[in-house]
Parts: sequence; structure tokens; C-alpha cells
Amino acid sequence: MPLDLEFVRSQFPAFREPSLAGFAHFENAGGSYACGQVIGWLDRYYRQTKVQPYYAFAASALAGEQMDRAKARMADWLNVGADELHFGPSTSQNTYVLAQALRRHLKPGDEIVVTNQEHEANVGSYARLAAEGFTVREWKVNRETAELERRDLEALLGPRTKLVAFTHCSNLVGSIHAVRELTDLVHRAGAWAFVDGVAFAPHGLPDLAQLGVDAYCFSLYKVYGPHLGAMFLRREVNAALPNQGHFFNDALPEKRFTPAGPDHAQIAAVNGVMDYLDALADRHGLTGRPVQERAAGVRDLFRAHETPLLQPLLDFLVAHPKVRLIGRTRAAERAPTVSITIDGRRPADIGAALARERIGVGVGNFYAYRVLQALGIDPDDGAVRLSFVHYTSKDEVDRLIRELDRCLS
Repeated sequence: MPLDLEFVRSQFPAFREPSLAGFAHFENAGGSYACGQVIGWLDRYYRQTKVQPYYAFAASALAGEQMDRAKARMADWLNVGADELHFGPSTSQNTYVLAQALRRHLKPGDEIVVTNQEHEANVGSYARLAAEGFTVREWKVNRETAELERRDLEALLGPRTKLVAFTHCSNLVGSIHAVRELTDLVHRAGAWAFVDGVAFAPHGLPDLAQLGVDAYCFSLYKVYGPHLGAMFLRREVNAALPNQGHFFNDALPEKRFTPAGPDHAQIAAVNGVMDYLDALADRHGLTGRPVQERAAGVRDLFRAHETPLLQPLLDFLVAHPKVRLIGRTRAAERAPTVSITIDGRRPADIGAALARERIGVGVGNFYAYRVLQALGIDPDDGAVRLSFVHYTSKDEVDRLIRELDRCLS
């Protein structure tokens, strides 16, 4: 069954918002529209249960139940335990907390591998551990293709390697990596695999048990929800790392890596993300199926809709003589997150020209500073990023191509 786009767009108030009429959103990698279910949960929480949760009185008890339910539902879709899922203020904050735990866990001479294809959130916190006496090695992209190559990682792994941090999908290059193959390789070296899933999760929540990761982070405001960071941390890793929360919570796994409690209302609003995904599954004939079949079905729906929309855009960009496309040219091998530079034109000027036509695109380095440097692109100018998700229509992509062609001519 193809994705019912009319139904999808009916779930997002942005498509009925008068101020957004005629606007085409192509900076979804920076933040997606919130679905109506999330907005409804936020409204109800602030009106009915904006109190400290988990006390005995009714409003407080309900608030706690809503928060617990949100965590349990998302954990089911991710195929992990609810005690392994943590909500923090952002992905950058979650990775920072993990790095602080590693600072006390590792021994001098232990090695960490990071890549230069990442959003800085999945590099900087770990790379700074070099100042503590740990060795930080860089898995570098191929300067011609912008890709990470497996053989280069194999050359970096050794008996002192304790952690490899890499991205599921680059937020600038767009490549989707074979995470399970890489985590198996990392585990054979005796190390942990910490994966940044921020650019992948909007295209379908992954089965984390199948991926075999030790930690996995993503941002819910890019998955149609509130501004929270979600972090999976495998139980064994949780137990091995030192507590980063209050000392009296050391025996509580769910509190050891959230030293600053996130917004209670936003956690409750994660129910809205799950309500939306459940509604999609039901709409497309997955009612009554086991949760992992429903999650896989929604991932397949998203991919089957996005890939045919992406290929014409890639074909146009590859054929244009002024455009440098960063990353792969086949839609089947990447996410619909496409970064380009244009000969003789500043990215900011292209972004402004498209904005005048009510098309929103991203301009800048997108915190992927290191990969731009590696590719010989000035990070201060950056690139133009064109990114979409499953609620994007063919008409919108066609319009983007036409306006790009016009402003590049």
C-alpha cells in the first residue's frame, strides 16, 4: 500500500496554517513540523497536569503515568527496554553526559575513534577527552566521495580501542551507513559503538536491537515531536559507566545519565509522536500486528515514498554544470538530505533567493564543520541543504527543482 499522503498531511497543523500557505519546507533536517497529536498532548499537559509528577494526588499521578507511558511506547518501537531509554534536553547534551562518564571510566592510553563526517555533537565531546590522556583517532572521509570507508576504520581499531562513535546517517552528506556491519566490527575489536541517529530517525524509528548498538541518540524535534533528545543506553553499558546524576540515584538506571531533568510536558508529549506513528500504521493495514512489524511497516512506507521523490532532485543536481553535489547520486543509498555548493554563488544568496519564492532551505555548516573542511569547503560559507521527509509532496519537489533551475541560470 503506498503512503496515503493526504492522510499524512492532515495530521500536521502546519499544512492548514494560513501563515504557511504556499510555503515549501525543505529544511526538515534542522527540524520537522510537529504533528497535531504532539501539540494536543502539550496543550493538555500544561492545562491539566502542570505539576510535579509522581505524587499521590490525581494531577501529579496522571502526569507521571503519562511520562512513563511515553517512554514505554517509544521503547517498544525501538525494540529496547524502557529502562534503556532516556530523555534529555538535546542530543548534544546527552552525548556530553556520556563523554563525562567515559572520562572517569577509561584509562590513560585507551583509544577512542571518532569520524569527521559527523555533526559536532557526536565528535567534540569525545575528542576533548584527548586532554585527559586518552588517545583520539579520526576515521576520515574519502576527500573525493565524502564517504567513510570500512577499511579505514579497520586500520584504526586495535587492542586499546574502547569506543567508536559514528553516525547512522550524515546530516550533510546524507549517506546511510550499514550500522550492524560496523557495530559487529567494533565489537570484535572489544569496543563499544555509540551511534548518532539524528539524521536517520525522522525517516523511520530503527530497530535498535537489530542494529546491535551500545548507545544511540536522536532528536525528537526532528521526529515530529518536542525539543528533546532521546538516548538509548544498553543496560550493560549503563551499569559499567559511572553515575552522572545525583549520588542517591546511583541505583536507579533511568536517572544515572539525566543529571538535569528535562521538561515533563515534553516527555508526556512523546505520546503524541507515538499516537501519530500508530495512526499511520493503522491507516496502512498494520492494525493488530506486533509492534516491530508496525515499526518496520512505517519505515518501509517512509522509504518507499521518499526515494522516488529524491531521485529526480539528485538527477537535476548532478546534471547541472554549476552544482557540486556532496555524496551519493543514487537515492536508494542515502536519505533525502542533500547538500550542494554552487560555482560562483554564495550559499546564503541561494537560500535568500529561494526564500523569496517561499521555499525554505538550510544554509551553513550544520555543525558538520569537520567534513566541510575535509572537502575543501569553507565552513563559514557552508553549503545549501535541501532536506525533506515523508510528508513532502511530489509537487513540492518539482517546484524546488524549477526554482533552483531558475535561480542558478
